[in-house]
Amino acid sequence: MAKTPLGCEAAVGSLTASKKREYRVTNRIQEGKRPLYAVAFNFIDSRYFNVFATVGGNRVTVYQCLEGGVVAVLQSYVDEDKEESFYTLSWACNVDGLPYLVAGGINGIIRVIDTASEKIHKSFVGHGDSINEIRTQPLKASLVVSASKDESVRLWNVHTGICILIFSGAGGHRNEVLSVDFHPSDIYRIASCGMDNTVKIWSMKEFWTYVEKSFTWTDLPSKFPTKYVQFPVFIASVHSNYVDCNRWLGDFILSKSVDNEIVLWEPKTKEQSPGETL
Repeated sequence: MAKTPLGCEAAVGSLTASKKREYRVTNRIQEGKRPLYAVAFNFIDSRYFNVFATVGGNRVTVYQCLEGGVVAVLQSYVDEDKEESFYTLSWACNVDGLPYLVAGGINGIIRVIDTASEKIHKSFVGHGDSINEIRTQPLKASLVVSASKDESVRLWNVHTGICILIFSGAGGHRNEVLSVDFHPSDIYRIASCGMDNTVKIWSMKEFWTYVEKSFTWTDLPSKFPTKYVQFPVFIASVHSNYVDCNRWLGDFILSKSVDNEIVLWEPKTKEQSPGETL
């Protein structure tokens, strides 16, 4: 009998909501009166799986979950610009495996925070408008990707501070990019979506030598030969309105639109046929 691939098992259960709660609230955190826009657990390092961070206003706060439902504040970073409003954050690490927090927001500047020293490691300037989402490459956690209101997606090396690739141009998004995600097992592939109602899949395979070069670059980051990736390998128009979130689920994509619609679909991509449309 053929073995069922991981993640393809049949779901068991009822579609009817249970009246009995399967959980209980153990703690509640209130960070003043400002809104919190994002929360992220540290899944990069197994030593810190019980650590999470939040962003809101110009503040990044790190917490630790303790026994008995206790949540303790470990550290807090307040940006020097009082007008900054962080929208997104992601955990990453340097080449030695030390954890970094990467945050961005309305000012379009990405702050890389060294949580060990509790200081700013680097600040990335390049986006021309606010940053809506930052995600970390699960197979190489020194790489992060950012989606921006400036209609571009950028790939960064948090260890060296280099902007490696810019996904924008003739085949790029035609409006604000709202979400981006790395493929969980294909290190070359990302998916992005936005206010042009499309989901675009990009490949870094052709440009991977530049990714490798970014780890050994010793000159100024501004002198690195950043490359433009102008054409995605796949364009999907599965929604009729803004697509504000997309996530890989194996080789499938879950995409959500502002019409309160979530679609699970499988892109059939061909590396040799850039710009294919679904």
